[in-house]
Amino acid sequence: MNTDMLKFVENDRFAKFIGIKLIEVRPAYAIAQMEITENHLNGLNLVQGGAIFTLADYAFAAASNSKGFATVSINTNISFLKSPIGKILTAEAKEISSSKSICIYNIDVFDEDNTLIATLSSTGFIKR
Repeated sequence: MNTDMLKFVENDRFAKFIGIKLIEVRPAYAIAQMEITENHLNGLNLVQGGAIFTLADYAFAAASNSKGFATVSINTNISFLKSPIGKILTAEAKEISSSKSICIYNIDVFDEDNTLIATLSSTGFIKR
C-alpha cells in the first residue's frame, strides 16, 4: 500500500464533510463506511443516491490509488437495487482488471444488514 497515495485519498474534503471513513485499504482493494444522518436523506426520507454514489466512488479512489499511481474515474455506472436498512453503509471496491493506463473496479454497497443495495462498475485512468 502506497502511503503517499493514501494521504492523497484521505485529503478528500468532500468525503470528510459527509462522514466517509476508510476501514481497510490494500493494493487494488478498499472498504469505506458512512453513517447515515438526516443530512444524507432526500425529500422522500430515503438515502440520497448521490450519497451512496459518493461512498462507492471514495472506495474506488482508495482502492485504485493504493497501488501508487494517481488514478481518476473516467466512467462509472451505478445500479440502485433497494433502499438501505439501518444507519451504516459499507462500500467494498475490488479490482477486476488493470493495464498500463486503464483499470476496472466493481464496487458493492451494503447496508447494515449486509444486504446489497447498490453496485457500481468504474473505469479509471491511471496517470503515470
